[in-house]
Amino acid sequence: MTKRFSSPRLVVSARLTNLAQTAFGAAIALNLWVNPSLAGDPFRNREPHQIGDQTEAAFKAIFQQGNYPAAERYLEQAVSKEPNEPLAYAMKASLAYGNKDWAKLDTYSQKTLEAGQKLIPSDPLRGNLYTAVGHFLEGAVVLTREGTVNGVPQAFSRLRQVYEYLDKAEAISANDPELNLIKGYMDLLLAVNLPFASPDQAIGRLEKNAAPGYLVDRGIALAYRDLKRYPQALEYVNRAIKTTSDNPEIYYLKAQILKELGQKEKSQQMIKEAIANFDKALTKKSQLPGDLVKQIESERKNAVTLKNP
Repeated sequence: MTKRFSSPRLVVSARLTNLAQTAFGAAIALNLWVNPSLAGDPFRNREPHQIGDQTEAAFKAIFQQGNYPAAERYLEQAVSKEPNEPLAYAMKASLAYGNKDWAKLDTYSQKTLEAGQKLIPSDPLRGNLYTAVGHFLEGAVVLTREGTVNGVPQAFSRLRQVYEYLDKAEAISANDPELNLIKGYMDLLLAVNLPFASPDQAIGRLEKNAAPGYLVDRGIALAYRDLKRYPQALEYVNRAIKTTSDNPEIYYLKAQILKELGQKEKSQQMIKEAIANFDKALTKKSQLPGDLVKQIESERKNAVTLKNP
């Protein structure tokens, strides 16, 4: 465990807040291709784990349609009718983070951790996995409450616990698709932001063992965008669009990639395509969080200034 965190703890821990929003806004997710015979577990084709119908519906609302108000409604039902499912609490925490509701982030981070711990005796794989998720989210709570500098020691301790429980889950089933999706996103985001880590290794984990494929493609597109490897990012975001064409966030991601690639290659056509994708994302702005809509609008305006300067 020590070897994994040999770089300065400030750099590692400072990334927790961004990771919480990105990783748990995407990594803890379900496939839109829901097989009725495996209701509640779109991760696994064999030996499915039961996940509640309301929790499943919430994830479909976000990751298939990008419909956050619908997801909120489903999650309210989930925490009432499916109180032992840690995935529901993790999503509630993630949405609270996106809404900058720090009190709810604290509450649902704790509930994620508690539900994960309670699940360990009956389902040690998912129990350990979501205990790791709970510690991860609580690290984000520390940083939002204490600030990056003051919160570093506690946040770093949480990050160690995250990987301690991920290691326990991996010892149970190293090739499990749900585990590899979540761990792959975490490793990938750390690799993108830290100089000592290998993004290619994290991408390999996602491609080889993670599921569902849509979220694998989306995560890799995000990574290549942040690595400024825009042609590869464009390839993977197009793959994601094929399976989630109703999700406005996918078009937002494609717009970002096209904008950066257009600037790099001095291509007005790509800038125009970027603006078109920003516009496509904004056609469904009523179902997106307000802060996200403002961000998309801001980036679109910036793209317009690059068109025929």
